[in-house]
Amino acid sequence: MRASGILLPVSSLPSRYGIGGFTKEAYDWIDFLKKSGQTFWQILPLGHTSYGDSPYQSFSTVAGNPYFVSLDDLIEQGLLTREECDAAELGSNPSYVDYGKQFENRYPLLRKAYANDKRNDQTAFEAFLKKEESWLPDYALFMAVKDLHEKKAWYEWEDSYKKRDPETLEAARKVLADDISFHEHVQFWFMTQWVKLKDYAQEQGIRIIGDLPIYVAIDSADAWVHPQLFQFDEDLNPKSVAGVPPDAFSEDGQLWGNPLYDWDYHKKTGYAWWINRIRHAAVLYDVIRFDHFRGLDEYFAVPYGKKTARKGKWMPGPGMDLICAIRENVDGIEIIAEDLGVITDSVRDLLNESGLPGMKVLEFAFDDDSENAFLPHNYENPNCVVYTGTHDNETLFQFVCNTSDKTRDHIKNYMNRYWDTYEQLCDNLIRLAMMSIAKYCIIPMQDYLHLGEEARINFPSTLGGNWEWRLLPEQVNDGLSDFINNITQVSGRFPEKTEKPEASEGTAGPDDLSKSELWEDSAETDNGETTEQIKTES
Repeated sequence: MRASGILLPVSSLPSRYGIGGFTKEAYDWIDFLKKSGQTFWQILPLGHTSYGDSPYQSFSTVAGNPYFVSLDDLIEQGLLTREECDAAELGSNPSYVDYGKQFENRYPLLRKAYANDKRNDQTAFEAFLKKEESWLPDYALFMAVKDLHEKKAWYEWEDSYKKRDPETLEAARKVLADDISFHEHVQFWFMTQWVKLKDYAQEQGIRIIGDLPIYVAIDSADAWVHPQLFQFDEDLNPKSVAGVPPDAFSEDGQLWGNPLYDWDYHKKTGYAWWINRIRHAAVLYDVIRFDHFRGLDEYFAVPYGKKTARKGKWMPGPGMDLICAIRENVDGIEIIAEDLGVITDSVRDLLNESGLPGMKVLEFAFDDDSENAFLPHNYENPNCVVYTGTHDNETLFQFVCNTSDKTRDHIKNYMNRYWDTYEQLCDNLIRLAMMSIAKYCIIPMQDYLHLGEEARINFPSTLGGNWEWRLLPEQVNDGLSDFINNITQVSGRFPEKTEKPEASEGTAGPDDLSKSELWEDSAETDNGETTEQIKTES
């Protein structure tokens, strides 16, 4: 089945309270995807982000991000008032997330909601606790003890907490019972709201592609609760940490700092922790993009304490052993392999043996080498997913502006399509991706909008200024939907067994579009305000 979708992080959705989340705008976004003939919504990890706000550095591989919990939903439940939420300073720029304001002012609101929720019937919450008992109590205890230690990382706690002395933890569970319950309630709200949104997407024929980071953060409940899973010494310090070696993009390589797995231990357990992790991901997503797939073949180990990744070395990963264990124990989950970076023959062999689709990125294709694997004529079979770019790359418009005249001429000659503006060149590259034989095509939303550096999601190996860009309501409109719908139909990627809505004549680009009614309906909310008023005020 040929299909297509759009990459847009949840955090980038429009919303009233400073960051995208599981709000009405998320449901409107799904409606837009359906109207545009799309099959997929690709998002970034949903995890509880830690220092640096990266979704790839989370306090848990399972817990969800509290920032995504809809305050509107808590207002509807009577747990908060509109006045309380409007008074909170959660960021004043609708184009960017202010993570400092979110951290300072969203948690007090969630605490108020929890205090009110404790007085309500807890039947559904108790059922959730029982269902998630394999991870939730440990995560909630971890967060409560972290609060007790003024947010310090667990490896900086005194030994009785750091090394999980049973008596110390038992006492903490009693003393911190209310804080623990708070963190459990936040996860209950998160999961309830996300499952409802995901179910709605499924009803509209939209499938969710979610990212699964290969590594966990060192300051995470996973590393604290299960140190035996990782390459730690007897004092619980990492022996080596994750990264990638120097390349054309970084002369020092990338030092990620994540703890590395003790793959021998995982093998002895039948990869039980991994299987449980994938099972939970199968609840959250319809398709998993397995980040840093090459780490299953070989992983780059950098001695702990090094300032750069120059001194690391490649070590053997679990290979097909882990992939087979997942397939034998987890049903109904589709996996995409993120096989980018320096790829060796052994990684290609692993990808071929696994049968998983890899990734093709057009921004990497035009280096004057006709054998470049990212050029569409070199796609050996349809079992791949093509992107114009990813969240770690320049936006497409930024790429075509910044690249050389020689490269732009190469692109023009390759496509045999002329263009007068960079916007037209972007549209031509999107068309090239959609027309390729790749079974799936995913386009970042910024590329459809011709946005530049201001809309880039992430600059790898940098801290601060990342993960902030947000979509504005007026950037999503009927003309853009028609443009996407048209190119989706022409390229044979329209969803099967779905009535095809009429597309406008021609192929108008995003610059020709008027503001969409999709984001302007004036249905009244419970407090009498219209959604149009809410959007204007936000």
